[in-house]
Amino acid sequence: MTKPQFRSWQSVQEEVLRRIHAREWPPGDLIPNEADLAEEFGCSRATVNRALRTLAETGLLDRRRKAGTRVAAQPVAKATLDISVIRMDVEARGQRYDHRLIARKTTIPPTAVSAAMQSSPETAMLYLKALHLADGQPYALEDRWIRLDVVPEAAEERFDEISSNEWLLRHAPYTHGDIAFSAVNATDVEAQALGCAAGAALFIIDRLTWNRSDAVTKVRIVFAPGHQMRTVL
Repeated sequence: MTKPQFRSWQSVQEEVLRRIHAREWPPGDLIPNEADLAEEFGCSRATVNRALRTLAETGLLDRRRKAGTRVAAQPVAKATLDISVIRMDVEARGQRYDHRLIARKTTIPPTAVSAAMQSSPETAMLYLKALHLADGQPYALEDRWIRLDVVPEAAEERFDEISSNEWLLRHAPYTHGDIAFSAVNATDVEAQALGCAAGAALFIIDRLTWNRSDAVTKVRIVFAPGHQMRTVL
């Protein structure tokens, strides 16, 4: 019988997924090692390695050095979240987008910001505060720090005609990010900016974006009451 040929890591991944979903490899089972799979699939070990590594990142496989690879006993479904352009989100709702720059200055950030962005406490950063609008009404309040040693071009941008959110996605590469979601009650300052009552429930995203080992930007986006976010699994 002719052995199947798997010429890409994606095709190997699809076959591994099929076996997991069909319970040919049930939860907790130790699967064949990379060398055996490479021989069975008629491909290189590197191809198998990438397929298994990708599935491990999704939580479907549990890989341990010297212990082999097992099907996760309790697979974790991971959501995919893109950093979106707020202007496009507003326009997708059929609303007119605008934004208002409230503050722009180069200054020494709070110690907590420097520590989170792994920057020297004496190093100045660019601070921006802006209000995003939908049909002229407050949509989101943005508080942002940008490391100028990582994105020096930001020092020359005024950010009055284009938001920092959109400008950074166009000009500053990133590899990964740390994201936290929270619900808080509006402070007096937030309530005034967003046109809501103090104490109103607000949805907040705190995001720290990295380009490899360098922090690019730290932003806190506070959405007006009623905001919803959707993602996919």
